[in-house]
Amino acid sequence: MNGSSEQIVFINVASMAPYDAHYQLQVTKIKNFQLSMDTTFTFTASPSQPQYFSYQFPPDVDSVIVRVLSKTIYPCSVVSIQDIVCPVYDLDYNVEFNGVYQSMTKQAALTVQKKDFPSKQFFVVFVIKPEDYTCGSSIPPSIQGKTNYTWNLQRMKHLEVTVLPSVKGTVYIHAILFSFLTFFSFYLGALVVGFVQYIRFHRKTSIGELDDGPGTMTSSHPITASTPEGSSYGAIDESSSSGGQELSTLDRRPPCGSDTDSSVEEESDFDTMPEIESNKNVIRTKMFLYLSDLSRKDRRIVSKKYKIYFWNIITIAVFYALPVVQLVITYQTVVNITGNQDICYYNFLCAHPLGVLSAFNNILSNIGHMLLGILFLLIVLCRDLLHRRSLEMKDICAMEYGIPKHFGLFYAMGVALMMEGVLSACYHVCPNYTNFQFDTSFMYMIAGLCMLKLYQTRHPDINASAYSAYASFAVVICLAVLGVVFGKNVWFWVLFSIIHVVASLGLSTQIYYMGRFKIDVSDPDLGIFRRIAIVLYTDYIQQCSRPMYMVKICSQQDLSTPKSSLFFSQTLVYGSLQLPKGTM
Repeated sequence: MNGSSEQIVFINVASMAPYDAHYQLQVTKIKNFQLSMDTTFTFTASPSQPQYFSYQFPPDVDSVIVRVLSKTIYPCSVVSIQDIVCPVYDLDYNVEFNGVYQSMTKQAALTVQKKDFPSKQFFVVFVIKPEDYTCGSSIPPSIQGKTNYTWNLQRMKHLEVTVLPSVKGTVYIHAILFSFLTFFSFYLGALVVGFVQYIRFHRKTSIGELDDGPGTMTSSHPITASTPEGSSYGAIDESSSSGGQELSTLDRRPPCGSDTDSSVEEESDFDTMPEIESNKNVIRTKMFLYLSDLSRKDRRIVSKKYKIYFWNIITIAVFYALPVVQLVITYQTVVNITGNQDICYYNFLCAHPLGVLSAFNNILSNIGHMLLGILFLLIVLCRDLLHRRSLEMKDICAMEYGIPKHFGLFYAMGVALMMEGVLSACYHVCPNYTNFQFDTSFMYMIAGLCMLKLYQTRHPDINASAYSAYASFAVVICLAVLGVVFGKNVWFWVLFSIIHVVASLGLSTQIYYMGRFKIDVSDPDLGIFRRIAIVLYTDYIQQCSRPMYMVKICSQQDLSTPKSSLFFSQTLVYGSLQLPKGTM
């Protein structure tokens, strides 16, 4: 509309002063009240002079990012996005009443979507806080002790505001498709490798069947095939000794595919190996000694113990994930209702919302844990089924070569990898100081299970109890939570270091010295640590103390004596010597 328009504005000034107060009223026209896209606007604000500007969405823009920068940390300020309504909440005590807001020191970023504002425009409000506790700080030392007037001048803040276009909806679709295609390529690679192995196995089997004739020696007895006729290569020949053949048959393992046999005893009855002394001669008299013969425990029994890891981690995952999911849903709901974006610690310049989620990209980044965890479980399942099939077919390679294969720990590792993706996504829904342990709990579980699996490949008969292992992981996670809560306390780290060193010594001694992952907490004398003290005393302290038998030291003769006398004196010092009668 052409021409000028006038509007009457009434200004009321009130004061509770007992005498007349003089004041000046100054009206200034704001030239850059309307913000523009990709244009930086610089201004100054203070506690007594808040600033706010307007922005209107262009027709082809659905989402923008309001970025605010400052060269100084202090004073603390609040940036608020509010709808075009009256009044504008631009005071310290009411800036949080409307819209969404963030506290800032040096930079802030807020993603604004057109669908949230019916008028297709909004206010950007800047309020300088009179105190810095909102930003988690106190009064800086350089400003302490100033007068109120000087303090008010010091709290002026120079700000730069820029409105940037946000990513479009097609970018979300491309990111999702790229992520899924990237991880599905691992599935394709696994299928290709499996198909190649399948072809090679069948080709090898067909060639072996063609070459197998009346005069051909089978490969199941490599020692017999490579030695001359009549030679037993230092072992008892099965054809010449019926006793050796009978003893060799006694050591054969139970029928294959009988993992669910109901005749197996309880777990507490098969952990020890009292039959090792009686069966030792059986192993020695076998014609062919394999690596699997060094594993003395029943394969079915050990397999059942490792399956406990899988079922226990399923239980832990369900009971751990349910309250976590409920909590993060509550966090996100509170953020959406109140508009307080300080509840969640995002990198807001990189946070891209979608629907009710404030940072959808942070959740999408955890899809790899889920997809690769499922792929890992599928690979383990295929290996498990092929191994069971080989045992049912009495395959000599599956029964006699290598250590017995158990897949319980592998299943547990796959579930832990998937749960890491679930809980990491839950943490990134609203990351903050109180839920950091959600992102790290199953990291400790994965690391612990990997160490147990590495130990199991070298020690097939020595397996950790699933209950003891998960209890140890719980202690580690508890210490991690305490580290987050009391991380700034020096005495906590001193106590943690002592516990860490003592626990490492005790666990290492129990595993490598005793050979079993079993700590007897009911022992009143704390046998593990008592043995450590005895070893330290005998190997280090006692070597520097006074000799127990001083007479033996005094009986040592001069080095100029004959060799026979010198040998006799050294024997008196370092050990006891028994001579026959009539020698001396």
